[in-house]
Amino acid sequence: MVVCSVTVVPLGTGSPSLSRFVAKSLRVLEESGVKYQLTPMATVIEGELDEVLAVAAKMHSSLFSDEVVRVSTTIKIDERRDKKLTMNGKVGAVKSKL
Repeated sequence: MVVCSVTVVPLGTGSPSLSRFVAKSLRVLEESGVKYQLTPMATVIEGELDEVLAVAAKMHSSLFSDEVVRVSTTIKIDERRDKKLTMNGKVGAVKSKL
């Protein structure tokens, strides 16, 4: 199981607003059934590595259109093999130390 942060950014849209593109890439996640959490700066996905990479690639590809001919995607993966890793577990570990 991995926790993955994905940021998909269309370039050259002519507008500083990106929310409609974020919504378009989130539709891909909703259709995939992969567990995710939208945050103000990225989308966090939880699942098996191959599944997460496949859905991130679909999110990336979903933004291309006549209007968007360049997309920059950043992916950060956290994988542990000694114990189960989840989004809630990572947040809970920090909160328990506050």
